[in-house]
Amino acid sequence: MVSGGEWLVREDAGLPVIIALYLRQVLGVRFPEELPSLRGAPAREAAEYEPIAELERQWRRYWEMTVEPEAHTSPVPLELVDGFDLLVALPTEGFAELAAAITPHGPDAVAYARAAHDRYRASVGTGSSYRAYASAIAQHERAVGRRAHGFELNVQVLPLTQRGVWWIGALTVAVTDGLRGDVVAFDAAIAPVIADLA
Repeated sequence: MVSGGEWLVREDAGLPVIIALYLRQVLGVRFPEELPSLRGAPAREAAEYEPIAELERQWRRYWEMTVEPEAHTSPVPLELVDGFDLLVALPTEGFAELAAAITPHGPDAVAYARAAHDRYRASVGTGSSYRAYASAIAQHERAVGRRAHGFELNVQVLPLTQRGVWWIGALTVAVTDGLRGDVVAFDAAIAPVIADLA
């Protein structure tokens, strides 16, 4: 978490978000369509995939609750899914198909997410997060000739197959890990996001 007084940026390679994307890939769910797949994670073959509307609906709801849990609460209690440690919980009603479909993938999904999270932690030096966002916000302030408005932003740094930045929630973007590690390219890529918010 980095803060510049009126603005707050939370950056992470969140285990629950990575697991959700791993499950998206192994189940063959296409939503969100613009978001690339994860590097090194298995994918369901196109020939195997038959769209299951109910499974996709349940995954989308799970994705919303995972990315922005405060904005997407469950009207019923949540229950942990076996095999995912404490990292996946689904509502106790209306998610039977998704729970059955994801349970066999638990250990592999958790192992993949932990490895990705560890790589992220090893690559982010102390203070580099603050500098990255403070620099982009300072550039925005110079461009518009005023102080930035207060805002909150969540950034998920993910091992995606394509470089870029994608909105995955109202206050959340996904950034490719390779792009995040390239200071100049990251400044240019995050600038439109900062301009939208600040």
